[in-house]
Amino acid sequence: SSGINAEWPLRPGRRFMGGVGRHAQAKAFNTSGSLGAWPKKSATIFLDLLKNAESNAEVKGLEVDSLVIEYIQVNRAPQMRRRTYRAHGRINPFMCSPCHVEMILTETESIVSKEDDDAPKKKRKKKKVPTATL
Repeated sequence: SSGINAEWPLRPGRRFMGGVGRHAQAKAFNTSGSLGAWPKKSATIFLDLLKNAESNAEVKGLEVDSLVIEYIQVNRAPQMRRRTYRAHGRINPFMCSPCHVEMILTETESIVSKEDDDAPKKKRKKKKVPTATL
């Protein structure tokens, strides 16, 4: 809700593309069929998780401004079963697919900037592919 809107950049549909619409902005990502979406629901859930982690850090007495996401992982959870009633007296499964989100935040003293190297970079040689002769 706060800061989540259609002005955010589009996320290209690459793997889970069921029900994802086609948009002109997806052409920039070279996706097949220009598939892309603005994942508002998952973004709000993720922001709520971050707010929860922030309040947990405050309770534990950590410095909230120096927290960094060290590790995050999303796993499938067991599907929950319900029924949906269809025409002619049939019943089909109505499954939801929840997930487990594991997030570890750590407190850092300061953000370390990358050191500038004045040394010349090594040139990489491309391997020549042998051409087939007929």
